[in-house]
This record gives sequence, structure tokens and C-alpha cells, in this order.
Amino acid sequence: MKKIAIITLALGLTASTAFAGGYSAPVVEAEPVVVEGSSSSNAGLLIPALLLLGVIAAASSNS
Repeated sequence: MKKIAIITLALGLTASTAFAGGYSAPVVEAEPVVVEGSSSSNAGLLIPALLLLGVIAAASSNS
């Protein structure tokens, strides 16, 4: 009976040390992306301005 208890204790101690600390995934830090040379025109304002010029040109040609 003592032999079984000693074997069980030895296996239990060796098994618990095999998993000590667990697994931690490596952390990869991403470098920030810098955009250089972006255009200064804003498409949000350019398209309505062109549409307005088109409407004005169409209105002046009808009269």
C-alpha cells in the first residue's frame, strides 16, 4: 500500500510541475503607420462645388 501511495505522490508532483506557469502567447507590437503627402483637397467639398457650378451653368444656358 505504501508503494502505491509513493508512486501516486511522485507522479502527482511531477505532473503538476510540467504545467507550471502555463502558456502565454507572444505579444507583437505594431508600429504606427504614418501617411505622408496626402492631398490637401477635400472631396466632401469638391463634389458639391462642382455640382453647384454645373447647375449654375445649366440655368444660365436656358435663359
